[in-house]
Amino acid sequence: MSGFLKLLFRNRLAAVGAVVLGTILVLVLITPLLPLKDPNVTDTANKFIPPFTEGHLLGTDHLGRDQLSRLLHGTRLSLAVGLAAAVIAATLGSAVGIIAGYFGGRTDNVIMRGVDMLMAFPYILLALAIVAALGPGLLNALIAVAAVNIPFFARNIRGITVSLAGREFIDAARLAGKGHTRIILTELLPNVLPTIVIAMSTTVGWMILETAGLSFLGLGSQPPVADLGSMLGKGRDSLITDPHTSIVPGVMIFLIVMSVNLLGDGVRDALDPRLKSGALSRPRAMTAVNRKGPVPETDDKGLLNIQNLETQFHVGPRVYRAVNDVSLHVKPGECLGVIGESGSGKSVTALSVMGLVASPPGVITGGAVRYAGEDLLGASYKSLRTKRGENVAYIFQDPLSTLHPLYRVGDQLAEAIQCHHKISDAKARARSLELLRAVRIPNAESRLRDYPHEMSGGMRQRVGIAMAMANDPDVIIADEPTTALDVTVQAQILALLDDLRRERGLAIVFITHDFGVVAQLTDRVAVMYAGQIVEQGRTEEVLSRPLHPYTRRLIACVPELGGGRRRLEAIPGLPPMVDKLPRGCAFAARCDKAQDSCRAAPIALSRDGDRAVRCLFPEEALRKDAS
Repeated sequence: MSGFLKLLFRNRLAAVGAVVLGTILVLVLITPLLPLKDPNVTDTANKFIPPFTEGHLLGTDHLGRDQLSRLLHGTRLSLAVGLAAAVIAATLGSAVGIIAGYFGGRTDNVIMRGVDMLMAFPYILLALAIVAALGPGLLNALIAVAAVNIPFFARNIRGITVSLAGREFIDAARLAGKGHTRIILTELLPNVLPTIVIAMSTTVGWMILETAGLSFLGLGSQPPVADLGSMLGKGRDSLITDPHTSIVPGVMIFLIVMSVNLLGDGVRDALDPRLKSGALSRPRAMTAVNRKGPVPETDDKGLLNIQNLETQFHVGPRVYRAVNDVSLHVKPGECLGVIGESGSGKSVTALSVMGLVASPPGVITGGAVRYAGEDLLGASYKSLRTKRGENVAYIFQDPLSTLHPLYRVGDQLAEAIQCHHKISDAKARARSLELLRAVRIPNAESRLRDYPHEMSGGMRQRVGIAMAMANDPDVIIADEPTTALDVTVQAQILALLDDLRRERGLAIVFITHDFGVVAQLTDRVAVMYAGQIVEQGRTEEVLSRPLHPYTRRLIACVPELGGGRRRLEAIPGLPPMVDKLPRGCAFAARCDKAQDSCRAAPIALSRDGDRAVRCLFPEEALRKDAS
């Protein structure tokens, strides 16, 4: 609960709404305890007394009734009716939506066609028709407002339920013998409840306004009982001569509706799991850079040169050191492999190159990333955007997350080209066709008209490679592009990348979990653990003579075919949390060679030519040249 409130109040407008609404709620709750006049007692001799008159802080109305007393009692009534209407509409609408989405088929069609018919009517006219049929009165106004909002909840909750009803955990519940009622109550409802709460928080203000509107027209509360709408309706006749009779209830309606809407927006954001990373705002167009130390001098090691890079995620008081003092470089025509367990910082390192780490909460706090000698971390967004795709391109693990599902493959390829080059549609299409042929997609001309879902996983990945190649970049960063593919397609993709590298002189940074891929494709390899490089060197040397115990254990985990029976190794324990990194070696808790000195202080990266290792007790001796 404290985390929810912290996220809520980081949104300043939501905090203002909460304070205003909280103040109003406190006032209406203590209204019976306040020394107020009877709101229904008339005194025509003292009608239209102006505000701030002794005994009448907000003046009196056309019958001499105290405005302050009527305002607080009317606000109490309006809030109660609005909240009751929201609860009723949310309960009935959500139930309808869950039933329609869960059962589907004919049940879904019948229910949703009825909902569509209701939504075809303007909701105000439908509310007026319901009140006209039931008769004037506050209870009937409540029923009308709740009824016209049921379709809104039904359609929204039905959409969420449809996406959940086909998920594996629902199938598992059915296999476990649960009936429909239990599945709905124990499996579906907990998952859609945040959406229901969000929908309520963002619509309750409008329900209060709708109730006030019906009372304004004389169809809600009836004399002498007052709510905000009826007070505003009675005050309109004297708006020119005695404006306070209209302004007082009008301001209260404004404050309630605005505070509820602001608070509802904050509740929506605080409950959104995508924004629980500590950010209640949209990510920036580029990663925030706040380097706390000096910028490293250029050493001209490669076309793309990462120097002492540090990337962190700031989530409230916690700081996650995802990338910690990482140095890598890649030359034209060279393929550098980056390997390590999940969470070791490989992808964050790759995304930091072109400022693609979501910010907030991501922040680059140190180091430099140089492309052709230029420090990209100090570049403007305009310069960085020009280089994205033009000079440095990415191939991501899941092509469905990068290909737009509603656009044809050819249109997306053409767009990637025309973002950087002002060419005609015909030339962009011809170039797109050339790219599909270059990545060996059969029937390339007809495939231009395909949507992503019409292609297999291997085909989509080839399109992703074609999109990366669209502007002839100098560097391609491939983030586990073959992980989800079968071995045959994986071999084809790797062969394709290798051919493209040799034909075009590309520099490739290939991120993977697989030492087999490393052996087949890469010239050099860097092994990462807990955000640091623990070993680096020529691929054949690292594979044949691993120096770091972590590298040795990783290689031992790879099964070998045709080598006879042997024990398949596993690395005990788990990687450390990067917000609680140990003082010394991060691998010490899982290492069979660790000693007290390994835990005492940070371990420097020692080099010997192309080889580098971050270990006090490597598998083989290495000349220490700490860097």
